Amino acid sequence: MNELQTPDTDDGLAGLGDDRSLLLVDDDAPFLRRLARAMETRGFDIETAGSVAEGTALAKARPPAFAVVDLRLEDGSGLDVVAAIREARADTRIVMLTGYGNLATAVTAVKLGALDYLAKPADADDIVHALTQQPGERTDLPENPMSADRVRWEHIQRVYEMCDRNVSETARRLNMHRRTLQRILAKRAPR
Repeated sequence: MNELQTPDTDDGLAGLGDDRSLLLVDDDAPFLRRLARAMETRGFDIETAGSVAEGTALAKARPPAFAVVDLRLEDGSGLDVVAAIREARADTRIVMLTGYGNLATAVTAVKLGALDYLAKPADADDIVHALTQQPGERTDLPENPMSADRVRWEHIQRVYEMCDRNVSETARRLNMHRRTLQRILAKRAPR
């Protein structure tokens, strides 16, 4: 099944109540639209936001039963949206998404009340499973985990973004020669 296809089986939301409101917060507009359509076909009532400010405002105005929030947004951290959702409604089931995963932010997200923390590109079925899992239920290990080369590449990209795309500063922080870093940045992401 492709990333955002409609499932052929039950929507998996049975027993979770009548409130199927879902807030999606992501600054990647094409991904947000695809995910919204996929989640709508799975029985959710969707609201979308493209920034921390929008997500926080929607969370306060109409606290959702479910939320999927990107960690890194153009105007700040998705953790601020998670905190706003928790303040407005304690029982919201929240899943964090990120392209730049690390253990510290995963722990922070869970401490703030997120149920799960998924790496992008996340499959819509994985998101539904994370949103609907029962307390104590363990998530299956991924069939195709990221390779060590991909993890390294993701880390380099994250540091590069933190340094405002300054190659020299990124190379210094990574203790790497600048030309080596430029070659890595010029290549496509490994699988």
